[in-house]
Amino acid sequence: MKTGLVGAGVFAGYHANKLAAHPRIEFLGLYDPDTARAQGLAEKHGVQACELDALFAACDAVIIACPASYHGDVGRRALEAGCHCLIEKPIATKVAEAEAIVRLASDRKLVVQIGHQERMVLRAIGLEQVGQKPLSITAVRSNPYSVRGTDTSVTMDLMTHDIDLCTALFGQGPDRVEGTSTPVKSKTPDESQATLRYGRAIAKLTASRVVETGARHMTIAYPSGEVRIDFNAKTLVHSTPFDLNVDFADDPQAKDSLGAATDIFVGAVLDGTPVLVSAVDGLIAARAAVEIDGGE
Repeated sequence: MKTGLVGAGVFAGYHANKLAAHPRIEFLGLYDPDTARAQGLAEKHGVQACELDALFAACDAVIIACPASYHGDVGRRALEAGCHCLIEKPIATKVAEAEAIVRLASDRKLVVQIGHQERMVLRAIGLEQVGQKPLSITAVRSNPYSVRGTDTSVTMDLMTHDIDLCTALFGQGPDRVEGTSTPVKSKTPDESQATLRYGRAIAKLTASRVVETGARHMTIAYPSGEVRIDFNAKTLVHSTPFDLNVDFADDPQAKDSLGAATDIFVGAVLDGTPVLVSAVDGLIAARAAVEIDGGE
């Protein structure tokens, strides 16, 4: 599968490593507006640094790993050029852009997968197969401050992971979203709190990128007990009767979630197997995040 990469930053570099190593991918080239950075990453992997339209024209599929505020526009252009897309989260920072991606993918029968890689953790644990819906979810996701990612809100940058995990666990998007977000050090919000309602069930989410010590954990209450996941420590404690993998940190899907997600995307394009996170799922997360931030 002839594949290109949009972006040459830190996370795009991780994607480049996966593309270069994948046996079913022919890594053709990459684009970044910073030509020196693009050339450096391209030379590392022996590929071309291209203009964006030329990259789309040459490729069957692209990985979009540029700053989040460009995801919607670049994703739309890639789909219009006929490329399958793995779009890093969020799908877009505007609801209209996310809706356009969903529509184009459907109309043109192109594969779109969104890079909510934390889904691999649920899969490694076995929570996708428990057959029960949660009563409530509480999640905290926080990082020390860094300029990276501040082109968009902490809701879009961090909380969107937990919004998507709620979609996976409840099997639907939220019926109602309530929340607030505020800037502290950035022009965009750095702290966010939200309550998402799924019928009678509820999720309470907190995100911050201005803490001294990062934390990423989730507590899921089921009728039969509780599950607590620490995403940083990769530990699991639960009081349920479910057959869960408490040693999920050793599972290849959790050890290398980016590589596993890339493999799922390749299979979806070449073999017609399901994606990990659909464009519709990405739209659900983006719509909720925008509502929390009070935007459009």
